[in-house]
Amino acid sequence: MTLYIQPYPFRRVTRRFAEQPHQRSLGVNIREEDEAYILSALVPGLKAEDLNIQILEDVVSIEGEYKTDEAEFLLNELPSGAFRRTLRLPAEVDAEKVEAKIADGVLTLTLPKAESARPKKIKVAVH
Repeated sequence: MTLYIQPYPFRRVTRRFAEQPHQRSLGVNIREEDEAYILSALVPGLKAEDLNIQILEDVVSIEGEYKTDEAEFLLNELPSGAFRRTLRLPAEVDAEKVEAKIADGVLTLTLPKAESARPKKIKVAVH
């Protein structure tokens, strides 16, 4: 395999910004099902103990940190440093029933809707 590295034309700008500490945002997918929201996020190389997940009513907060390697790289595109993502869902979540798992670098949160947020079926009486 051959690796080609091209110099970045704005080298001075990238050095100036690279020296400033910043937090990354975590990219997520969220889909809605009848009973719950399903949140998925890519967290390559992280374990369960590397993540802090908090839920308060309809707000989900995920934070963690990728360990940084102090080695010199020819090319460094893997995520590093701290990240935090806070999301407000359309309805309140039952925090007691939330399930979280990590498999193959993908975090999956199953966020059951609170009973008050679930749709109710109302039967119409015929007279």
